[in-house]
Amino acid sequence: MEDCIFCKIIKKEISSNIVYEDSDIIAFRDINPLAPVHILVIPKKHISSLIDLEEKDELLIGKIYTVINKIAKQEKINENGFRIVVNCGKDGGQEVQHLHFHILGGKKLGTKICE
Repeated sequence: MEDCIFCKIIKKEISSNIVYEDSDIIAFRDINPLAPVHILVIPKKHISSLIDLEEKDELLIGKIYTVINKIAKQEKINENGFRIVVNCGKDGGQEVQHLHFHILGGKKLGTKICE
């Protein structure tokens, strides 16, 4: 997608604070963090949202969760815990139409899920 901000980050057209990258996945710090650790993990393949996943994406999604575990250990939030958030669609709070996983940690997170 030409106008997708995450695709531009993947292509290095927009700079970001990258914490992990391989041939399939890139992870970078959120520019408006909601927690001391707030990292976005995205597939390099453009998938608009969770609802657009196909069977052929199963290995990629599994790999994303493995990368999330690596990042949690790297950021030292694995012991006390962290949260993974995936927003889906407008009503779900998805602001960028590129599948992304939020890693939130570094403090005790509240239990309130919805406003």
